[in-house]
Amino acid sequence: MSTENPQPLWQPDPQRIARSQVTTFQAWAAEHHGAPADGGYEALHRWSVDELEHFWEAVTQWFDVRFSTPYARVLGDRSMPGAEWFPGATLNYAEHALRAAATRADEPALLYVDETHEPFPVTWSELRRQVGSMAAELRALGLRPGDRVSGYLPNIPQAVVALLATAAVGAVWTSCAPDFGARSVLDRFQQVEPVVLFTVDGYRYGGKEHDRRETVAELRRELPSLRAVVHIPLLGTEAPEGALEWDALTSADTEPVFERVPFAHPLWVLYSSGTTGLPKAIVQSQGGILVEHLKQLGLHCDLGPEDRFFWYTSTGWMMWNFLVSGLLTGTTVVLYDGSPGYPDTGAQWRVAERTGATLYGTSAAYVMACRKADVHPGRDFDLSRVQCVATTGSPLPPDGFRWLHDEVRADLWIASVSGGTDVCSCFAGAVPTLPVYIGELQAPSLGTDLQSWDPSGKPLIDEVGELVVTNPMPSMPIRFWNDPDGSRYHDSYFDTYPGVWRHGDWITVTSRGSVVIHGRSDSTLNRQGVRMGSADIYEAVERLPEIKESLVIGIEQPDGGYWMPLFVQLAPEAVLDQALLDRIKATIRENLSPRHIPDEVIEVPGIPHTLTGKRIEVPVKRLLQGTPLEKAVNPGSIDNLELLHFYEDLARKRA
Repeated sequence: MSTENPQPLWQPDPQRIARSQVTTFQAWAAEHHGAPADGGYEALHRWSVDELEHFWEAVTQWFDVRFSTPYARVLGDRSMPGAEWFPGATLNYAEHALRAAATRADEPALLYVDETHEPFPVTWSELRRQVGSMAAELRALGLRPGDRVSGYLPNIPQAVVALLATAAVGAVWTSCAPDFGARSVLDRFQQVEPVVLFTVDGYRYGGKEHDRRETVAELRRELPSLRAVVHIPLLGTEAPEGALEWDALTSADTEPVFERVPFAHPLWVLYSSGTTGLPKAIVQSQGGILVEHLKQLGLHCDLGPEDRFFWYTSTGWMMWNFLVSGLLTGTTVVLYDGSPGYPDTGAQWRVAERTGATLYGTSAAYVMACRKADVHPGRDFDLSRVQCVATTGSPLPPDGFRWLHDEVRADLWIASVSGGTDVCSCFAGAVPTLPVYIGELQAPSLGTDLQSWDPSGKPLIDEVGELVVTNPMPSMPIRFWNDPDGSRYHDSYFDTYPGVWRHGDWITVTSRGSVVIHGRSDSTLNRQGVRMGSADIYEAVERLPEIKESLVIGIEQPDGGYWMPLFVQLAPEAVLDQALLDRIKATIRENLSPRHIPDEVIEVPGIPHTLTGKRIEVPVKRLLQGTPLEKAVNPGSIDNLELLHFYEDLARKRA
């Protein structure tokens, strides 16, 4: 990696720097908490990781976090895993998310947009009223703090109401998008045993209606813990027998009652992709998410009451939870429920225009698709209110930076950000006061001691290494569900460098302080900005009698694309003809989602395994990326080394 200093693609002007929240926060923190008054963001970041307790206390005061009972200290125990934040404090996430109703009752809290692209507003007072009504009804159903509530819902206002009502009661939220098949949902929800299920009868996507009533019936049968099901008639159907009607539960004019819960009380459960077995059920806390998201959205994204925050996402991705947290800053949140490319590839830009979005977030894959489709957002849409376009899900390639700069606006803040479901936040990305360099994330986030390490734990500058975080973040998981001794949590992040979080990304920290992400250092699939597990695909494909075994790999391409081949070993006498290809794709679509369908299906002589019988995804991925065989794998760990020559030859042909 070169250490030269290229010219930045974009530089914030002095006025923008002066009025940004991170600038005013730094001046205030210098006066009240000993932060450096000079030295800009770099000095503030160094202070935020060196003086972790002072920094996070300053964040809670700056954003007026309301502790119902005070904390004994900021950080009771800083060891990872198991850091103890704000012991003794009680609060409620939902109370903070609805605070703006007191001063901006008739202004929109949410703008809901479907595939007609016409925004429908939900005011702060109406959002607060519905949350109050639903929370009271949930309590009447017997819901108590710590109970789990699940949502099989698209990105609609009802999903936000259900999440906030759950949090108000002190219960634990978890959600999946309705394009997930029943098996994928049950692999997640069965782990946490929800007592309430919010569900739609179907959803609209790509101009079509998708009926999900059979899937909902299967979920009800397979979730014996359920005490209540709430029906939202998105397609206008009758509630199934025994289900409660959404409208009946949200009709009262009830002031919300907020349960005061400990800082570390669980807020929601998110899920990993399930690469090797069941998805990890990641539990994050009310207080940890509250303070992390206030910092990330208020300081890094520079969001406030005048802003409109749009991120293209679904309820099955952590970015939906992050989007909802925009409410914490008093920002109007834009919910788009529909295809990213319907009726044409420019759909998301049209939504940004019609909602007056000031921060518009999308996936790097969508940006590159627009570039390929010759979309001209700046010419064809009024994007004058858009101050920042942010991307995540995968690294934004250099051509993506150039395209946004050329085709949206030269004076555009482009924020490529990187984080994870595991922390429901960003390790590095947006900083409104720093320049943007092509292909680079602006800087590590405040309070996050992000470093690149070699295998021995030595920090690297201008060299590729493992992404590590050397101090605790409040939104790190408090635990995994059904992991009583914490071993699965420990092995997921702390088995390589004891006491230090290893995330599983290859990164470079540059001598300018910026960050370059090179993709996963493990085998997680990451398509269209959404991580997926290979185990789900194997389970679906290998139900077909013609398939003996399979292997799926996802590979980041130099042009910003993503190649996801599925390798299949056929049963004797089977032939990979068009009919079988069609059945493989149909099986994946029906059991999982269209996103899981591979780019190519390739017949192979066999699938290589470790000596303990595990498919070896990472070594095959490395081979296909051009790594020599002797460097891609330890030969002594493989059951049949000869099989790897097929993948080696394929990589050579593709190159």
